[in-house]
Amino acid sequence: MIRFGNCRLEVDARRLFRGPREVHLSPKAFELLKLLVETRPRALSKNDLLERVWPGVFVSDASLARVVNQIRNGIGDSARRSRIVRTVHGYGYAFVAEVEEEPPQTRAAEPRRTRCWLVCGRREFPLSDGEHIVGREPDAGVWLESPKVSRRHARLTVTGMRATIEDLSSKNGTSVRGARISAPLALKAGDEIQVGPFALTFRVGIEQRSTETEVTSRVRSK
Repeated sequence: MIRFGNCRLEVDARRLFRGPREVHLSPKAFELLKLLVETRPRALSKNDLLERVWPGVFVSDASLARVVNQIRNGIGDSARRSRIVRTVHGYGYAFVAEVEEEPPQTRAAEPRRTRCWLVCGRREFPLSDGEHIVGREPDAGVWLESPKVSRRHARLTVTGMRATIEDLSSKNGTSVRGARISAPLALKAGDEIQVGPFALTFRVGIEQRSTETEVTSRVRSK
C-alpha cells in the first residue's frame, strides 16, 4: 500500500482511493500510475512508457497524454501546477510526490470471492466491480483491435456476480444471444456477445487465489 497526498494506492488489489472515495481508473491508466510510482523520482521518456504499458502497439503521444490527464484528474493533480505527476517537457513524465509505503497485512488465508470475466478464444478479460469500456481505444478495459470495432463500442457495468452491457451508439452494433441490443441488458453466465468480428463469452465463477493473474487484454482480428 502506498500513500501520497490524500491518496492511497493498493497495488496488489489494483485500487486507488482519494480521501475516502475510490477512484476508478482504466486498466492502462492504473498500469501507468503504478509504473511511475515504482520508478520515482526517475523521469521516464514517452517511448519508455509506451513500450512498457502498451508493448508492441502503436499509441500516439496524444493518447498517452489523455491517459496521464485521467490519472491527474483521479488524484487531484493538474498539468499547470503539478505536485504529483510532473511533465518533463520534450521528454516524458515523472512521479514527484513524497510517498509512504505500508507493508501488506499478513492473512491466514485468502477469502473466496466471485469474479466475472470475458473469454475470447484463448484470451481472458477479468472484470472487477465498476465500468469497463469495450472498444479499440488503447486505454479501453476490453481492448479489441479491429477497424470494425468502434473506439468506445460498448460498456459493461459489473456489481458482484451481476453485469449489464450497453451499446455506446457503435457503428456496427453489439449483439447478445444473437440479437442486436438497443438498451442496457443484464448478462447471464454463458451469454455470447458479438462485437465486430469478435465473439466474447461472459463467465461467472468463484476463485480462491492470493494473487490474480493479469491477462493481456489485447486481441487482434484475423
